Amino acid sequence: MTETTSSWRLSDLANPTRFLSLADTVVPWLAGASAVVIALGLYLGFAAPVDYQQGSTVRIMYIHVPFAWLSMMCYSLMAVAALGTLVWRHPLADVALKSAAPIGATFTALALLTGSIWGKPMWGTWWVWDARLTSVFVLFLMYLGIIALTRALDDPARSARAAAVITLVGFINVPIIKFSVDWWNTLHQPASVFRLDGPTIHSSLLWPLLVMAVGMSLLFFTLHLMAMRTEILRRRVMAMRQIAARRAERQRG
Repeated sequence: MTETTSSWRLSDLANPTRFLSLADTVVPWLAGASAVVIALGLYLGFAAPVDYQQGSTVRIMYIHVPFAWLSMMCYSLMAVAALGTLVWRHPLADVALKSAAPIGATFTALALLTGSIWGKPMWGTWWVWDARLTSVFVLFLMYLGIIALTRALDDPARSARAAAVITLVGFINVPIIKFSVDWWNTLHQPASVFRLDGPTIHSSLLWPLLVMAVGMSLLFFTLHLMAMRTEILRRRVMAMRQIAARRAERQRG
């Protein structure tokens, strides 16, 4: 009984019609939860004490760091979707990859923008070509390249395979971003939250950051499900238009 139920649920996720029904049910709850958690995170962030070195500018961290985390998480999700396209032939894998790319590009751009705003008072400059910032900028360019590729090819099968291959090749940049501050001497501060010896950031600053990270993650999944739903409907409209065009040609012939 358990195996039957599990396989039925997996088939639900693979079936576009059932996925649309699931998304219609889940999206409003995810959107509401993300709004509540982000509001709570912003409140905790403004209520948190200022840093003894950075002062009030440390509050930029509560939006910059989640954006940076999610830029890498989104690309990791796209890499899994790319495997789903090339290896498992999942019918919605390409939809997930194509829908995630614009969201990831937006989050990466916001991470770069907020990082520059934070860097100006800390480093005295808006931008430096150090390893962390450069690798994140490369990630942004890869997002743009994948978006352009998926829109340039008319054949859906070719577009899906090409985007999957490029995504997997570009995934090498994600660990470079993560470990760049450890491998090279950079201005960017090293990891202070996810460390083997525990976080080095004080709990009064850590908890608002974690709440914001959860809220932004919920927002990402909300936007991703909405984008996937839109992409499935767009493909259905295109398919119906092609069928109507073929019928019109047969009638004229």
